[in-house]
Amino acid sequence: PSEPEFQGSFDSSVHEDSGENELTRPSPGFAPVQDALKEIANGKFVVVLDDEDRENEGDLIMAAEKVTESDMAFMVNNTSGLICVGMEGKDLDRLDLPLMVDSKNSSESMGTAFTVSVDASKGTSTGISAADRCATIRTLAKAGSRPEDFRKPGHVFPLRAREGGVLKRAGHTEAAVDLAKLSDCFPAGVLCEIVNPDGTMARGQTLLDFAKEHGLLAISISDLMRYRRQSEALVDRVAVARLPTTYGVFQAYSYRAKSDGIEHLALVYGDVKNSSDVLVRVHSECLTGDILGSLRCDCGPQLGLAMKKVVKEGCGVIVYLRGHEGRGIGLGHKLKAYNLQDAGRDTVEANVDLGLPVDSREYGIGAHILRDVGVRTLRLMTNNPAKYTGLKGYGLEIVKRVPLLTPINKENKKYIMTKVHKMGHWYGGEEEAPEATAIRSDAGQ
Repeated sequence: PSEPEFQGSFDSSVHEDSGENELTRPSPGFAPVQDALKEIANGKFVVVLDDEDRENEGDLIMAAEKVTESDMAFMVNNTSGLICVGMEGKDLDRLDLPLMVDSKNSSESMGTAFTVSVDASKGTSTGISAADRCATIRTLAKAGSRPEDFRKPGHVFPLRAREGGVLKRAGHTEAAVDLAKLSDCFPAGVLCEIVNPDGTMARGQTLLDFAKEHGLLAISISDLMRYRRQSEALVDRVAVARLPTTYGVFQAYSYRAKSDGIEHLALVYGDVKNSSDVLVRVHSECLTGDILGSLRCDCGPQLGLAMKKVVKEGCGVIVYLRGHEGRGIGLGHKLKAYNLQDAGRDTVEANVDLGLPVDSREYGIGAHILRDVGVRTLRLMTNNPAKYTGLKGYGLEIVKRVPLLTPINKENKKYIMTKVHKMGHWYGGEEEAPEATAIRSDAGQ
């Protein structure tokens, strides 16, 4: 089939819930990311919270190029006072600002990448006043700044953001840079942790109350991550080639994820671009099941059955997502979980015993790949309600769920039943709308 043109951004107007895209709807108590971007562009602060199981803290963040002396005074009076500036690596390299401690020797608990501290060489005195720190920050946020424009050490702390932003590391450093970039500002954001009057860290509702008291918007890093996944192209197409298989001749599309470089695959059969309600399987990589024929899961048989169904249909797509081994925990941890399962634990309990998530897979990349090959409406081959939930909101309409039933054997019976009873999977029935599946899945639990 002919290759559809790659879309740099994705139109979400094809399928929306109640007039609002599910992926851009803010978490309860938080403002929409779109509104926060307008505030950043207008030189305002935004309160940004990370997850409770991470730092569980909130930072004041604004675009570095917009900061004023009064902004700096407000920041000093309401935060820990350790004023930082998140920046991209290329700008820090241009300014000859190396890491304070190299990554191999750093013991910083959250992996924050501090560079050597700086003061602006011109327009500052001691470097510590609000005016001096404002001058330093604005100098950092100038494209034409040079290494000689700074004294080292100083009173402002640049931070090296991870390439890929919050999609690579869900930290305030990356959030500060992402917010500045998404607001069409120089890619640098000033940030500092909000504290209570007694000097303790402000958390949770206290941070939301702080934002309300000062007329600021509050957003979460998780919402920013969802916003980026929905609004940006997450993959680059690398190559397309004819791929004859034992099931039929497919067109194989390879993609590289922008956030981590992992390569993924789409097998396209027939004229997908000019078809509606395309038969689709989004398959998570499983080396043991797909390649080695392991009987402990149903992954390999499901992949083969999906390819057969697509060929029989005459049109369809198989998206093969790599990096999903063991529902996202990786091959080594999956083998450790197998040992626990042999000792009597089920697949969910084994992950929990290892201190790992039950299922950490994310399907946004799969949705972007489907969009790129031309899919708009689809019938999704899956027994997992979470999978069609994860694909919604990217301009894709899932019109039906198609069960993908493979034989149960003595090695995988407990595994499959655990997915049914503990993870909401549904094992049986004909094609049906996702809403019906969700009802049946809840009843099955």
